Amino acid sequence: MKRKVLFSIILLAALACNRPQSQKQSNSLVDEKPAKDTALSCCTNLPSRFSSGSGPGSDSTSTSKVDLSGMVLIKGARFIMGGDSIWGRPDEFPRHEVEVSDFYIDKHEVTNRQFQAFVDATGYITTAEIKPDWEELKKQLPPGTLKPADDVLVAASLVFTPPNRPVSLDNPLVWWQWVPGANWKHPEGPESNLVGKEDYPVVHVSWEDAMAYCSWAGKRLPTEAEWEFAARGGQKDAIYPWGNELITKGKPKANAWDGNFPNKNSGLDGYPRAAPVKQYAPNPLGLYDMAGNVWEWVSDWYTADYYSQCKNNGLVVNPQGPSKSYDPDEPFALKKVTRGGSFLCSDQYCSGFRIGARMKTSWDTGLNHTGFRCAVSAVKK
Repeated sequence: MKRKVLFSIILLAALACNRPQSQKQSNSLVDEKPAKDTALSCCTNLPSRFSSGSGPGSDSTSTSKVDLSGMVLIKGARFIMGGDSIWGRPDEFPRHEVEVSDFYIDKHEVTNRQFQAFVDATGYITTAEIKPDWEELKKQLPPGTLKPADDVLVAASLVFTPPNRPVSLDNPLVWWQWVPGANWKHPEGPESNLVGKEDYPVVHVSWEDAMAYCSWAGKRLPTEAEWEFAARGGQKDAIYPWGNELITKGKPKANAWDGNFPNKNSGLDGYPRAAPVKQYAPNPLGLYDMAGNVWEWVSDWYTADYYSQCKNNGLVVNPQGPSKSYDPDEPFALKKVTRGGSFLCSDQYCSGFRIGARMKTSWDTGLNHTGFRCAVSAVKK
């Protein structure tokens, strides 16, 4: 039992979204990180679960003759990347100048229907469907960590399970559960299925799973810079993909948390959990769900000081992210960046639906609020 508890703590302790510094909105933008670090990141990683190697493969950046239907051409330009309001966290700063080239990006997140076609064609098995390999798992844990009990090392994934009462926001173990049998086909656990959810975003996919789909489709994951540029939609200094109006004002703008997190969601936006794609108005470039619904994998490794490196280098053209992962809070875990927020985000808690919001997640981790969309480099004639 002690080992099981220890493993659960290792697995979940870093999952909490950070609380905002203030619930009062500010539209002022800053060029340096806040003086006070009130939180580490919206979500940190889980230990490695992938059983077939010591690290993820490299991202493919070349593509030709792929199906571009369902994608939007984004004309490249320079923009200011980084934190955007009082909710900004230290790793979103400093703001820095970036230039991206033309690229295509999916109008919406990859759906269960699309992922099913990939699995049917290839027989692919996702990370969450594979029993964790302890020899690989322990490489991302502190030296001396005890091996968990065998009944813990089973094919499983993380499922949001809300408590029935208000709770402290300091302990994510209260609302996340390690559920055997949870995976992309069974998003809430083994008794759930995808009937009627064919057009919902696929979830419980690791970064490696997303990469495998992209490779099959002849595409790739967007870089973090491409993702943010697309989310901004050509709007200067916009805090959200829809502009600067608070998410709680006016008509529903995205699928986020409505009510007291994590125990009460009123469902004012129409969906207490994930929503089908394209349920809310697109941003000015015609892209749906760039805020809320599910977090989206991008290609970049995560390091806490990467934006500082970019700032020191002046204008950065087509940044690919750091060459390796390093998070001082979990130095043994290999982390990739996710963007966009999810149905669990609110201004009360993490404000993860901001354009500049970032999350750091172990590359081999799946959750029921994490998915992805694809990109393609535009070929100049």
